[in-house]
Parts: sequence; structure tokens; C-alpha cells
Amino acid sequence: MKISYNWLKKYIDTTLDVEAIAQALTDTGLEVEGIEKMEAIQGGLEGVVVGEVLQCEAHPDADKLKVTRVSIGSDEPLQIVCGAPNVATGQKVIVATVGCTLYPKPDEAFSIKKAKIRGVQSEGMLCAEDELGIGSSHAGILVLPENTPVGLAASSYFDLEPDFQLEIGLTPNRADAMGIIGVARDLRAFLAFHHNETNAIHWPAVPSIEGMATNQLSIAVAQKELVPSYYGICMRNVRVEASPEWMQKSLRAVGIKPINTLVDISNYVQRELGTPLHIFDAAVAGDQIEVRLSKVGEKLQTLDAQNLSLTGSELVIANSSGPMCLAGILGGLESGVKESTTSILIESAVFDPVTIRKAARRHGFNTDASFRFERGVDPERSLYALQRCVDLIQTLTGASISSELFKHEIALAPKSQIQTSVARIQQLIGAPIQSEQIHQILSSLDFTCLNEDPEKLIWEAPRYRVDVHREADLMEEILRIYGFNQVPIPTKWNYTLPLQSGLNPERIQEITSEHLVSRGFSELLNNSLTKASYAETYESQSINSKQAVRILNPLSQDLEHMRQSLLFGILESIEHNQNRQHPDLAFFEFGKTYQQSEGNYHEERQLIIAQSGLVQSEHWSVASQASSFIELKRHLNALLTRFGILSKCEEVTLTNELFADGYSLQIGTKKLVDFGWVHHKLQSGFDLKNPVFAALINWDLFLKQCAKVAIEFQELPKSFAVRRDLSLLIDQQTTYAQLKASAVKAERKLLKSIDLFDVYEGKNLPEGKKSYALCFYLQDQSRTLQEQEIEKAMQRIIDALQSNCGASLRN
Repeated sequence: MKISYNWLKKYIDTTLDVEAIAQALTDTGLEVEGIEKMEAIQGGLEGVVVGEVLQCEAHPDADKLKVTRVSIGSDEPLQIVCGAPNVATGQKVIVATVGCTLYPKPDEAFSIKKAKIRGVQSEGMLCAEDELGIGSSHAGILVLPENTPVGLAASSYFDLEPDFQLEIGLTPNRADAMGIIGVARDLRAFLAFHHNETNAIHWPAVPSIEGMATNQLSIAVAQKELVPSYYGICMRNVRVEASPEWMQKSLRAVGIKPINTLVDISNYVQRELGTPLHIFDAAVAGDQIEVRLSKVGEKLQTLDAQNLSLTGSELVIANSSGPMCLAGILGGLESGVKESTTSILIESAVFDPVTIRKAARRHGFNTDASFRFERGVDPERSLYALQRCVDLIQTLTGASISSELFKHEIALAPKSQIQTSVARIQQLIGAPIQSEQIHQILSSLDFTCLNEDPEKLIWEAPRYRVDVHREADLMEEILRIYGFNQVPIPTKWNYTLPLQSGLNPERIQEITSEHLVSRGFSELLNNSLTKASYAETYESQSINSKQAVRILNPLSQDLEHMRQSLLFGILESIEHNQNRQHPDLAFFEFGKTYQQSEGNYHEERQLIIAQSGLVQSEHWSVASQASSFIELKRHLNALLTRFGILSKCEEVTLTNELFADGYSLQIGTKKLVDFGWVHHKLQSGFDLKNPVFAALINWDLFLKQCAKVAIEFQELPKSFAVRRDLSLLIDQQTTYAQLKASAVKAERKLLKSIDLFDVYEGKNLPEGKKSYALCFYLQDQSRTLQEQEIEKAMQRIIDALQSNCGASLRN
């Protein structure tokens, strides 16, 4: 939010410069993120003053030049050569002194230097309008009234005092600081505590607007629970013209472009008080106004010429023809103020924040009004804001009130009361703050003490502080004025170390991350919110829209559901990188997934590993190798081996519909991992050019298994392993997992590992058959195997493969 330094000082007296005010506001929690100097004219006419021509004579060597002596209030007058035809003795003029810089145009600067003009020394310049950048006339120098003081700075004469724009990073809870007076309140509290300045806020005086006319204003508020207060009044004989320069200057200083009197006045009051207003053309609004929910399918053309189709859940201000504006968000084009407008209806209201926020997000609006209504405006200032607006319109346009004031008010919620004690405040803040200081700070922030007993303090928050409800909120109010830097840093810290059995989950995750990074993977951190379309388009046993956790107030259509799988986020990342010429990817991510069933919510931690593209970047010295299922399995097995879990796992057929093919690893009846080829439907949906191989790991089960595993060590074997290869002819439906299980069951003592190193399907094979080539490693830890032992072990394996899997040996 932008505020003006000069505008701020209208409401509070202080001698602090802009840097000191910025630091004070930052210390109180209104962080000033930047300061920009605002000049009506570039350079601010620095070094330009009012002078008096004491003497004017013809130049000895030029017919059109004059040699003048000009007083600017210094000890000696200046000698200045001037070519203007209207220069004369006794005139008050504008003098640009040596060393200053003028900007006739923003990109055309020139500096004033001592110079000899046709042999005569000149020590400055007498200026015309265009040379100063305040006009376009070059007919002659500016001649000022005779009573203008000599030596007066030109910036003061032309009212060009520079201003400073302060950019405040307003946090969502600080609805009270959305107006400049709200910022002044915080500054008042800071000055009172740190500088002993008891400054009052200079609230603008406003006249009463009740009983000024007898015409009744017919406004019906249908949804009273959504409109705590609504005030309206009509005015006539309005002139729509340019607003005065002081108002335009103030608005420009906070980043608002001036438009006309009525728009500028409503913007001015909104920035001043933080209370949005809306002005309708009364001739268009008509006599019957209703504040209601929209009807399904109603149309509205907004001020920015968007055509909206309403859904039935938006608050609207409507006349007999239909909606005139989205309440609290944006006005309609037809009912807006135009140059021909002579009568107006002014609205000041408080709307339900949730209703406004939902409507603004649904239609993609983020206006100054919705920004304020969503966070909560001061319900006690709505009528005052209307009075302020009416007063300015009367003063600046000569308009008069033409209707009775319309009032709709419901009982306000009771103010928040917080109970605490001085000892509790000192304990939580960690500083020896005294009872008197606590009272000074909270009183200056408009809090009321209902019970002054130090052991049972009760403070009542002002109604405009919609964010203060708890003891912690009260502590924050005290601490931000007291000063975070005032809290002493203790020299001794006491820690309580938690008792923890088993492995540390954070340490396991750290080891896993380091392991994967060392193997070329990069870690991701995706949003937990995702698109609702994923659950609908890729519905499966594990993912469906019925089990999705929906967001009540989504920020956008892309963030409507809590994610049910990490797979979609990682596919989005692969697509993003692929579209930016980075197709060779290896990612992993830790995160939670969320599901619900019959009102019961369930969270599960997952780890996902994914590969796509080439295993390593192309290079002349290395043959290109594409990512593959085997490559992914190699990384997965290495991770499970690292924690001693692989030996517990049983490989079973994959049933996850998100994968086209692959395997699951189970420990008992619980599934630990699903891994394989990502389904082609997903790949085409994300427009992925290369196959994606992924592994989804149940991280909660992984951690439980790690806690049960003790790292075991054994001696290195005294002999080498023996390899034997078999080329098998098997049925198409027979899997490697079945072959492996049969072999292990047949020879548990000597068989150490099995690998599949060749697969063939095609001609020269019987129909319905395929060929697998497997290698078997046999080893005894303590001795060298005899050939006879090896042959017997292999024969047992062959027999098992033949009887259990229908395999036959190929020649």
C-alpha cells in the first residue's frame, strides 16, 4: 500500500523526517519497503529563486540582449545577460542560479553555468515558463507580482514542495492501517512511547447530513446478515469537472490517477479513512434500490467493460432493471458517473468479508474496494466516511443534498476482551516492561482497560482492530510499540532435549535426500494445492473426486483441491522443464497427500522418484542412454538397500492405474512402493515427449521399517561367486518375478542373486512364446564350490523353472 509523507502529516504533528518515519513505521510492524521522492517538476526547481531586477541596460555588442543586475537577497546582486524582450527595471522575476539544473522536458536537462555572452559575464538566467518546465510559453520571462518576496524559493512560490511516497508491505491482518489515518494512529503510539509526544489525530471536521432534505430514499436491504450497515444519500446540482490541484497532487502521491471531482473525492476518502465508497448516477439508479444476492444468469457490464454472468452468490446493488454493480468490488458501466451527471447517489456500507472475497476470486477481481472489504473495514466509520464525502462534494462542486439520509444498521458484535496480567506480559515478551508502560502503549492504540488489577488485567480492543482476539494478539500490540530491539538477548539459553527412541525421521529424510542427490537427482517442492480436473480426468482406485479434499475459498481454479498424489506435481515440473529445452530430468520430492471419506480426513507422507529423457547429457565421449525402467529400479533398489529394507520386500504385480506397467513392493500385506512406466494417458495429458518412469514410496511405512532395521555386517566371502546362464523359452504371460521366485525357492543355500540380461520376442519362436536369458550367481561364504555342487544346484533350479513356470531350455 502506498501512502504520502505530506498527506500523513496532515493528521499528525511531528518533526520527524521521512526516513525517521519510515523506520518508526517499520518498527511498529508496518514495514516500509521503499521510499520514492515525488516531484511535480523534475528537479523540484532546486536553486531557482525569486529575484528583483535592479538595473537593465542594453548589451554593448548585441542589439537584442540586455545586461541586468538582479538581487536575490544575497550580499551582492548578480549580473545576468538576458535576451527576453519584456525584461525591465523593478520587475520581480524567476532566477536560475549558477549550479542548478533545469528540465524544460523530462529528457532535456541543462545546467546553469557562469558564461561570457558576447564578452559580458553572466551569472545565472532569468527564466520563461517553458524553461522552468511549468508551461509552454516562451514569449518572455515570467514577471511576478510586486509584493513577491526576494529570495523566496521558486518551489515554494509555485507550491512545488516535494513529497515522498512510502510503500508499506501491509500484512493481511492489519485492516486498520488501510487508510492514512490508520497509519497515523500507529505513528502516534510510537511517538508517545519513544519521544514523549502526546499528539492527537487531526480528524477532518464533518457536518451533520441528517435532516437536510425531506425526500425519502427507497433502499431495501434483502440480505441483512451480509450487510451489517448501509448508508445512502442523494445530491443534486453536481458539477463533474477536474478536481483541485491539491487533491490531484495527493492522489498522484499514492499512485492514483486523477479522473474527475466525484471519482477523485471517493478515492481520496477511501485512502484517507480506509473506507470504500461508491457513487452512482442517480438518474440511472432510479427510485427503487435493492441490496441483494444476484440471480443465476443475471448479466452485468462492469466499469472496465467486462461482461459478467452472475452465479447467484454475489452481493449486488440493483435497481428495477437489474444489477448496477458488484457490491464491495466494482461498479457497473451504465450506472457510473459521467460528465453529464448532475445528480448522484452516494453509498457507504460494510459488507460480509467472506462473500466479497468469494465473488472477487470467482470473477478474477482485486480492486482497492475488495482489498479492504475482504479484510474488514471499520464498522464505526461508515457514516463518518459518507459525511466526509458529502462535505467535500459540497465544497468542491457546489452540490446540495436532495434526500434524507438512508440508514440500515444491525447490532454490532461486542468488542473483544482479553484477560492477562503484568507478570504474564513480562514472561511472554521477555522484557521487564512496567505496568505504566503497558497502559501507555495500549491506551495510545485505543484499547480500553476494564480492570486495572495487575494480576487480572482486562483490555477491550477497539472495534476496528478485527485481528485482536487472543492474549497473543495483545502481546504483539505491546511488543511492536515497545520495540523488538528493546527485548534483551539472554546470555544463557536453556534447552529441553526430547527423549526419542529409534531413528530420527528428519535424519532419515536428510540421508535419503543426500543419497538421491549423489546419484544425480534434484529435489522439488511443489504446492500441496492442485487442479480439481486431475481427480476427474485421471480417476482411479487411489485418486478420485469423491475422496478429494476441496478448498472452500480457492485462490484460483488451479488450486481447488488438496493433492491426492505427488505424481501430478512432478509431471507438471517435467512438462515445464521440457518446454524450456531441459528434457533430461531426474527429480524427487517429499510431501503429504490428502484424502477424505465420509467426513474423515487422512494424510499420508510420500516420496516420489521420477526420471525422463537421457540418463546423462549428450557428449561425444559417452554413448547416449535413455532413462528406463531398469535404471529407475537400480536407483530404487540402491535406496532400499541403503536402509536394509530391500530384503524384506516381495515383488508383486502392479495394480496402480496411474502406471501402464511396473511392479509393487510389499512388506507382508502392506504396499511400500509402486514403480514403473507412467501411463500413456497421463503422458499425453501433460504433453510429455519422452517416457516417464516413477516410483511412489509410502514414506510413513518406509520410516517404520527403518526403525525396525538394525544394520548388519558380515565378513567378506573367502571365494568368488560362480555365474551360470540359462536361455529360457517361456509363455508370453510368464513374468520375470515368477521365474525368480521359483529359482530362489528351489535353491536357497547357494543362490545369491539373479539378473535378467536379455529379452527376445519375434520370429523363429513358437507363437505365444518369448525368450528370457537369466544369469544366476552361486556362492558359499566360506569355501570354493565344487563343480558337482554347482551342477546339482543348477539342475534343481532348472527343474523348478520347468515344473512351476513351464519353461524350457533353448539350445
